[in-house]
Amino acid sequence: MKYYNTLIFELSKSGRIGYSFPKNPYAKKSLDTLLPKELLRSEEAALPEVSELDIVRHYTNVSQKNFGVETGFYPLGSCTMKYNPKINEEMAGLPGFTEIHPLQPLSTLQGVLRIYDETARMLSDISGLAEFTLNPFAGAHGELTGLMIMKAYHEKRNDLKRTKVIVPDSAHGTNPASATVAGFETIVIASTADGRVNLESLKAALSDEIAGIMLTNPNTLGLFERDIVEIARLVHQAGGLLYYDGANLNALLGQVRPGDMGFDIMHINLHKTFSTPHGGGGPGSGPVGVAKALVEFLPNPRIVKHSDYYTIEDSGKAIGQISHFYGNFLNVVRAYTFLLTLGKENLKSVGGLAVLNANYVKESLKDVYELPIGSFCMHEFVFNGLKNKSTDVHTLDIAKRLLDYGVHAPTIYFPMLFEQSIMIEPTEVESKETLDHFIAMMRQVAQEALDNPEMVKTAPHTTPVRRLDEVTAARTPILTYKDATRHG
Repeated sequence: MKYYNTLIFELSKSGRIGYSFPKNPYAKKSLDTLLPKELLRSEEAALPEVSELDIVRHYTNVSQKNFGVETGFYPLGSCTMKYNPKINEEMAGLPGFTEIHPLQPLSTLQGVLRIYDETARMLSDISGLAEFTLNPFAGAHGELTGLMIMKAYHEKRNDLKRTKVIVPDSAHGTNPASATVAGFETIVIASTADGRVNLESLKAALSDEIAGIMLTNPNTLGLFERDIVEIARLVHQAGGLLYYDGANLNALLGQVRPGDMGFDIMHINLHKTFSTPHGGGGPGSGPVGVAKALVEFLPNPRIVKHSDYYTIEDSGKAIGQISHFYGNFLNVVRAYTFLLTLGKENLKSVGGLAVLNANYVKESLKDVYELPIGSFCMHEFVFNGLKNKSTDVHTLDIAKRLLDYGVHAPTIYFPMLFEQSIMIEPTEVESKETLDHFIAMMRQVAQEALDNPEMVKTAPHTTPVRRLDEVTAARTPILTYKDATRHG
């Protein structure tokens, strides 16, 4: 198989042709008249020349080396790669959705606009918030949008001193980053020993300079903020707003709504909670919902229903436009399909099963992995490395060794509240048999750390690429293939 492990450039032989592009029937002008002269090549691109059979074998072989949720267990699913049912892809691939353009006459886009509108209404029902915009392209984009709405709210009230946002130390890293981009100063408050918001620290941080607080519930430790009603009361009493980071909404679906907890603004990750594909960094979608008092600030353009006809309207009170047109439509189609397939009556099963699966794995492994906070968890939980630390086997070693067993590594070294964090999120879609296999593999690695720690420290051993120097790879990445015979 060594021949088929070579790079495509190494298979190249001058004169071989694998594919010929058809003539463009719509091209009336040549490239040299369509493009500025300074953008035209002076010589042909150095592309590989291979036969069709060689290139088919090459890419098929490469695809078999990739890991995805369809090839094995991905124990950080609700955060990164939750299973995307095939019916979602079929709907998103319909020609009526893929062959449209936002500048078409609105009379030809009524079905598309209806999907946007009905999805937004379903998200409002699920979250307990008054209205949603589907314009943001991702979760962090949604965070920025929500914070811009928070700023606009205070500015309209001429409350210009409110320049600070409170962020718990257990928050996602995007929270302080988004607050900074939005022009706020971040105030970090410490968690209690049980991993939740410290009410005394919160009270000390509140003032007439606080615009709001950003948090998710459950938090990044997978723990439900039991004091959320009191947190909301304190922040509102101080004149601030509550922002809900929707990354962990998976745990609450059908059980409790952020709006009912007192949150004023939230984003939802369609590419996490509602199964649209997220592997490789995209595509994403981060709708933002707000309470009734904030609806006027939602970004333009807006889809408005008049009787049975949808129009596109702008509002002078909006924060402006944060994306081209109306957001990532095909991801909205996927989420819309997911919600209709599941049905409101089955939505409550998502949160319940996600919580059940996480607690099952946690309880099955806490005798060999250190559980820093032993309370009941929600959809995720965090270990602090192995319970027996005498072997000097670290979290990174455990993650690498799991690859040898066909299991993708979970999130490691986050949250940064513990030195050897291992975050595990099974999601609701995994069967007991899959979870039992994962538990057995985790126990096997723990035993190997005692019996043969060096083997674990040098893992992986069976993957196409062995352990990398990740620091060097990050600082000096090699992003292109150079063939000395072709590139000089």
